[in-house]
Amino acid sequence: MSDRHSINRATLAAISLAVAIACVGVLAMLVSDRWNRPELKTAEQARYATTGQTAQNAGARVDPTDPKLAVEPRPAGPNQAQPANPD
Repeated sequence: MSDRHSINRATLAAISLAVAIACVGVLAMLVSDRWNRPELKTAEQARYATTGQTAQNAGARVDPTDPKLAVEPRPAGPNQAQPANPD
């Protein structure tokens, strides 16, 4: 008889199947996360949702985002450089 262990094909197949199912599950989660956009809520909607309840329990409040500040326009172009020899 041989001292060499034989490969149990049923165990190998079961392990391969478990790894394949795990890979398919991870791939499905990545695809669904990529395609489904997060649901954005206004401050008024969030006050009555889980976010507002959690904030209230923590002693915080949900306020709307401040509007963007007006920014000064950029100048038309770069300043003209002075010539090296003004002659």
